[in-house]
Amino acid sequence: MMTLPLRLLRTVSLAALLVSAPTFGAMAQDAAAPAAEAATPAAPAATPETVVATVSGEPITEADLSFAAEDLAQDLAQMPPEERRAFLLRVLIDMKVMAGAAKTAGMDQTPLFAQRLKYLEERALRRAYFADAIAGQVTEDAVRADYDKFVADFKPTDEVRASHILVATKEEADAIEADLKGGADFAAIAKEKSIDPGSGANGGDLGFFSAGMMVPEFETAAFALANVGDVSEPVQSQFGWHIIKLEEKRPSQPPAFEQVAPQIQQQVLMRIFNEKVEELMSGVTIDVADPALKATMDAQDAEAPAAEGEAATQ
Repeated sequence: MMTLPLRLLRTVSLAALLVSAPTFGAMAQDAAAPAAEAATPAAPAATPETVVATVSGEPITEADLSFAAEDLAQDLAQMPPEERRAFLLRVLIDMKVMAGAAKTAGMDQTPLFAQRLKYLEERALRRAYFADAIAGQVTEDAVRADYDKFVADFKPTDEVRASHILVATKEEADAIEADLKGGADFAAIAKEKSIDPGSGANGGDLGFFSAGMMVPEFETAAFALANVGDVSEPVQSQFGWHIIKLEEKRPSQPPAFEQVAPQIQQQVLMRIFNEKVEELMSGVTIDVADPALKATMDAQDAEAPAAEGEAATQ
């Protein structure tokens, strides 16, 4: 039987928290933004206790809107920002009306409701703990510290900037090669004759690339060019026949902080999340009554170290 590694299950758990967490989702703020913009300058700033509407005397507050926005983040993402606040209010009005009917019917007195209420309380506490003790630790300083380590460990590779002329047949390529040896302008021929629409309009310029980014035949020929200005013989690939000109060589540079900050933020968050869960689980006694369920969980625990070791070697 195949089991999911514990690390993957924790990632799924973290993803669920991210959807609902106000620190990262900020959907409630997004939903409230259009109304805030439309408010008159003299309007007082809203607080969590501010009453937005009443239903048979029962208040709906700004805090209620925020809680609903956390639960309905995926739905809100599919609608225009200016419609989100009204959508949330309609959901809460329906909720108040149906909750009142449920209480009248005594549904809040059942053992099942008590169990559900306990679950919802613990879920809310988990979200609050995540926002404060985990997501709250993902500061810009923490992200920059990880970025600085990434830069310090960065191993540059060779990059080349090349131009090419792509044609369909070797006869065409040979003719162009002869023209170039006779002094013809590479960029001008690329604009006129290259069948690569992306680079042809730019004189054949492909920009910078490193190993593994181009088809093997093209890549081998491009990296074999020693000096800026060197031009290759015709090279065949699945796309046709290329004549390649070396424009520039340089070692690769680590990406700017702004480019990778979102990915590093997620890495820092995942690390802090795992560390905190491990810390909280230390010393906790867990007894799983169902033997089959316990076996599945034990298998997941057993796979976790192997999966983490494999990830560390990649």
